[in-house]
Amino acid sequence: MIRRLRIGAVIRCITQPTIKKTFIVLVLLCLFSIWMLAFQIASPRNVKDDHRTNPEVKGPRHSPRKVAEFNQPSNVQQETPQATSKQQTSKIALLFVENSASPLASNITSVLEANRIKYRTAISNLGDIPHLAYNKLGLYSVIVFENVFSYINLPPPHRDTIDQYCRLYNVGIIVFTPPKKDVVGDYSSQVGDFPLYIDQHLSLMELTLNTASNIYRITKPGQTLKGPLPGDDWTVFRTNHSTYQPIARAKTGSHRKIAQLGKTLEPILHTTVLHDRGTLDGIQRIFFGGDFHLWLNYLLFLDSVHYLSSDKNLGQTLERYFMIDVDDIFVGSPGIRLKPEDVEAMCVEQDNIAELVSGFRFNLGFSGHFLGRGTEEENRGDEALIKVAHKFWWFPHMWDHSQPHLYQNESKLQNIMMLNKQFAQEKDIPVDQGYAIAPHHSGVYPTHEALYRIWKEIWNVSVTSTEEYPHLRPARRRKGFTHAGIKVLPRQTCGLFTHTIYMAKFPGGRERLDTSIMGGELFQTVINNPVNIFMTHLSNYGNDRLALYTFDKLFNFLRIWTNFKLQTLPPRQLADKYFELYPEEQDPLWGTPCEDKRLTSIWDNAEKKCKKFPKFLVIGPQKTGTTALYTFLGMHPHIVSNKPNPVSFEELQFFSSKNYYKGLDWYLQYFPMPKANVSEMLFEKSATYFDAAPAPARIHALLPKVKLIAILLDPGLRAYSWYRHMQSHNDPASLQYSFYEVITSGAGAPQSVNLLKKRCLDPGRYAKHLERWLKYFSPHQILIVDGNLLREDPIPVMSKVMRFVHAKPYIDYSELLRFEEKKGFYCQVLSTGKSKCLGVSKGRPYEPMDLKSQEYLAEYYRQHNADLESLLTKLGQVPPKWLQDTIRER
Repeated sequence: MIRRLRIGAVIRCITQPTIKKTFIVLVLLCLFSIWMLAFQIASPRNVKDDHRTNPEVKGPRHSPRKVAEFNQPSNVQQETPQATSKQQTSKIALLFVENSASPLASNITSVLEANRIKYRTAISNLGDIPHLAYNKLGLYSVIVFENVFSYINLPPPHRDTIDQYCRLYNVGIIVFTPPKKDVVGDYSSQVGDFPLYIDQHLSLMELTLNTASNIYRITKPGQTLKGPLPGDDWTVFRTNHSTYQPIARAKTGSHRKIAQLGKTLEPILHTTVLHDRGTLDGIQRIFFGGDFHLWLNYLLFLDSVHYLSSDKNLGQTLERYFMIDVDDIFVGSPGIRLKPEDVEAMCVEQDNIAELVSGFRFNLGFSGHFLGRGTEEENRGDEALIKVAHKFWWFPHMWDHSQPHLYQNESKLQNIMMLNKQFAQEKDIPVDQGYAIAPHHSGVYPTHEALYRIWKEIWNVSVTSTEEYPHLRPARRRKGFTHAGIKVLPRQTCGLFTHTIYMAKFPGGRERLDTSIMGGELFQTVINNPVNIFMTHLSNYGNDRLALYTFDKLFNFLRIWTNFKLQTLPPRQLADKYFELYPEEQDPLWGTPCEDKRLTSIWDNAEKKCKKFPKFLVIGPQKTGTTALYTFLGMHPHIVSNKPNPVSFEELQFFSSKNYYKGLDWYLQYFPMPKANVSEMLFEKSATYFDAAPAPARIHALLPKVKLIAILLDPGLRAYSWYRHMQSHNDPASLQYSFYEVITSGAGAPQSVNLLKKRCLDPGRYAKHLERWLKYFSPHQILIVDGNLLREDPIPVMSKVMRFVHAKPYIDYSELLRFEEKKGFYCQVLSTGKSKCLGVSKGRPYEPMDLKSQEYLAEYYRQHNADLESLLTKLGQVPPKWLQDTIRER
């Protein structure tokens, strides 16, 4: 009743004339305000720039989050960075993809990889995002979303976290807008809460670049890309907000069809690439309305990655270096060789290219044995070429174009090279560049050691190149390396081979060749590689002269569309430049030739060598019982180890020492050829592998399917054992300083003490080292052996090892091993019934470790042991008993 009275009183009050008018006015004002608000939200044309009237406002609207809020590990204590301080980021791109099989995601990662931009991928719809920062370091310099809707539909906390990270670290976002699939009629939509709209499934033509944009680095604006753009599923952008600036625009593709009908219609310019300059919310973004089917988007994407990255720290140099090798000079069947007019055309085109490419010269590779073996006119071409030899650079092939890896007799290889050198001297051919190419890249990779030695001896070679390292395909992964004092550079193909001599017979004809040159494979090869050594052949310069056509057109196209500085350097300088750009590539990474037919075809005795690779490795670490396991394994009739090395005895230490640079032939010489019709299993034991940083990557490259056995002993006992081991070898530091003094020494200690401390303590940080192995090998390839159990009760341990390596036949080690009281460990039982134990250096008794050292090591390894238990549990492996006991004692 009271409620009704109150409502009635309100109604009577409103119906009074004066109050009634006032109330009506207020209602109208409210309705008008709601209408204006709705209009502002719905129409981008009338949205005002929040920062336009205040030029001082350049940062984000909101105060930045703490770095700890960017999904940091919970056990890491973080400070709160200030938004005004300059924050650093790692040179890594973060790519959010819808799924790992997405074609666009694959294309994006290929572009990043080809340009040596490190990246990490994350699935955008898995409900979580990667850690973005650690301490004060931002982990990513730029963020890329494969799909705009994956970005705008992120859960608000994740979207907010990413946006705050971008503001704080000055990181931009690149967003692709692929067309929606299976959508009928609904081709337009707003991009989340941005004042931005998209229209999709359009056909476009005649793309132009906005010269007012400042994102360009590789791309040179000012030209119009004529003709229709590829595809009919383009996305274009509409907005009137001043934060947005068009980068690329194109006309409606249907405009041409309408004109053909005789009707007039002004063409509409659509924005296909759009730059959000960040004045709205403090974050710069670049939206792509198409993918890499349009070659220009390839350039714009790389420019965007560089422009939006923090400190503009992602991207390669704008200098492009070229060397065009012309292989097989004087080689070739009659009818496809050079004629005098072809030689003249080469000279003229070399001068033309030199106007575009500073210092350009063709680099000619010759085999003198074939001089004068063409038609009469072609023989005159040979003579004409020799007369102008000084105009070119020259390098040697083999005298008779044979493959060096086939020469097992070094004297014969040496003699055949001398013939080519004598030919060059007789014909006054200048061969002084220190460069050589082996026919079919034979012996360069996989390495034929004799080739490297004789190249240096005869020709003073210091540079070569190959397309085979690490593999021919994909081309974007080709790299360089240094071996035996010779720098090996990656070589590229350009689509011209010995059989592509006529335009009419070129696969796909002129159209396909032009596509490769103008935005396609050849053009992108130059985009991806600052140093380009192109392989061509003699026959490409005669006949239809496809090589001259190709490179003239390529260099002109590069001049028009890119800001590259084009130049040529002599081979030695070119090699220096390459490894100045990529110093990390100097160390080779020997891959397995056995799974690549091209590599086995240029590797001597490949079939035999592939059988000699070990099936499993005992990787250490040192002083855990690896020699005992090595001995026990040798008792099996079909398990065979490598032959001993004169320096390191049973351990080859190939993957962890300078022995690696001696090459595969050095490594394999220590392994016997497995017996025919017997399932022999080869293995190697090198205890230095476990904690050697490069070992996991090296082993995985050569032996990707190998099995690994690691023996883990209480790390404190292992450290003490190593110290005593060094004492027995009269190491000065171990003799001068006590164990406690060594393990507790500080940075000011002598270098010898610091080195001994490192070798005592570091291998026992087992979890850290295992994590490195797990980056390359799956858990089922790694067996963890309890070092204490191996010593105290090896029989069940060996049964476990036999099952792990699938040894056949299975043998019972209870009949082969016997505990010896005097030694204090198990020894081999010989057929005579006597025992054969390890040498006096193994299992020697030591004085017990002092209490202070025990306490120090218990604390030092506390967290490391906890990490190890957690890791082994995660991998489904039972932690060693000593580890379980240690954890319980905590």
